[in-house]
Amino acid sequence: MSKLKIKPLSNKLGLKVLVYILLCSFFLSIIAITVQLYSDFRDDLVNLEQRFANIKSSYVDSIANSLWDFNEPLLAIQLQGIVKLPDIKYAKITTELGKVYQAGDANVDVKKSMSVPIYYGDTEIGVLEVFANYQDIIARLKHRAGFIILTQYIQIFLVAFFILFIIHLVITRHIFQIINFYQDDNTENLMEPLALSNRPKNKDEIDFLVDSINETRVKLHQDIIKRENAENALINLSGELEIKVYDRTEKLIQSNKQLQESLDDLTLAKDQLVQAEKMASLGQLVAGVAHEVNTPLGICVTSISAMAETVHSLKACIDQQQLTKTRLTKDLDLLAEYQVIVERSIKKAVELIRSFKSVAVDQHSDDKIKINLSEHIQNVVTTVKTMFKGKKYNINVNIDKDFYLCTYPSAWNQILTNFLINSHYHAFEHREEGCITLDFKVKDDNLIFYYSDDGNGIDKNIRDKIFDPFVTTKRGQGGSGLGLNIVFNLITAKLGGTVRCLDVDQGCCFEVIVPLSSSS
Repeated sequence: MSKLKIKPLSNKLGLKVLVYILLCSFFLSIIAITVQLYSDFRDDLVNLEQRFANIKSSYVDSIANSLWDFNEPLLAIQLQGIVKLPDIKYAKITTELGKVYQAGDANVDVKKSMSVPIYYGDTEIGVLEVFANYQDIIARLKHRAGFIILTQYIQIFLVAFFILFIIHLVITRHIFQIINFYQDDNTENLMEPLALSNRPKNKDEIDFLVDSINETRVKLHQDIIKRENAENALINLSGELEIKVYDRTEKLIQSNKQLQESLDDLTLAKDQLVQAEKMASLGQLVAGVAHEVNTPLGICVTSISAMAETVHSLKACIDQQQLTKTRLTKDLDLLAEYQVIVERSIKKAVELIRSFKSVAVDQHSDDKIKINLSEHIQNVVTTVKTMFKGKKYNINVNIDKDFYLCTYPSAWNQILTNFLINSHYHAFEHREEGCITLDFKVKDDNLIFYYSDDGNGIDKNIRDKIFDPFVTTKRGQGGSGLGLNIVFNLITAKLGGTVRCLDVDQGCCFEVIVPLSSSS
């Protein structure tokens, strides 16, 4: 068999590698250029959005002062300052009186715009409109694309040819030496070790391959011996396996005992989790009320500060003998407005604290007392609603306002809280609006309570076991599966009643029946 002739830089393997390198490099370069340009484009859009935000935060207040003072030269300077910002082509102010101030190119091809109402105090006095396009952004991207493409392709060609030469020098020429070694017809030479010429002192994969080839014949004999040893070991292993089966059986019996002990521990842990779930709802109510009360109190602080500034300004005018009837009337009207705001905010905070105080006191009380059920339910609903920040739920309560009941307030607190929280997290998931109805009626010496919502409903797969512990569709997302189990236990064990889930076309509906005799 004739030996293969090696021609540097012309072997098939090297050419294939070169083609693959070029194709992969072109493909990756196109992706990299596209990603880079897209990233730059997104960055420019983000900068444009930030520019709009900066205009809103930096210019609107000063423009409001200029409009209020009819300072048209300053308005023109402010509009010119906005138009001179990068990518901003046109800006316009339209006052409430219909007058228009503008700067820039009104015929611009608008790609993005912003409209901001201008307020002076609480009075809207105009609208600021800002318009921008992508002309400057596209020009910058074209310039970047040309430079990136040129440098990438030059780099690709240089790297490809250097890699081809290195592959030939380091790999392919040694591969041909190995092929020639196996194609030699002289059997005596086959027993001689394969040696490659011009190899470095430090071994690499080629040297490891040569060592493997040299060790092949020795390993063949060793493999035969190992196979015989393996057969003997298999016989011994069979005997050992029988012994292990017996040992494993004994261990399995011990494991069953441990599992029974673990089951008892889990039952105890379940009871502890149920108690923790009850306390968690009170903690959520505390956080919700605290967050809600901060809003009216913050308004009070702001309004009182504004009142102080107005009084200070009025006192300064009196001291400087510059007080006019118009100024006095204006400041008195402003102080009266601040007074109304403070009174309204304080009243709202007092109502929130009063309702939460009533719920929190009953939450810790297990005593059976006589309550006005309508007032109690309203307190619970008001307190739980603080947890629905930003949601527009319509909660309807239908009950006789003069209905009194001797019962456990803490049980009703937990039942209503768990129902409302379930609607929030499950029925109205990914929704901003929803309707919840709490309907109470007395029939045949029983208090019948229907709780319903128009949300997503309950999956048919879990409806029959909805009151079982640890049944939840939020596994791994914070759901414990104990909410309705606690409701079931409170209604059946604490109040002596029944609860069931009714079939409805939309949302879900629960029927709770509590005998009045057990509550009297």
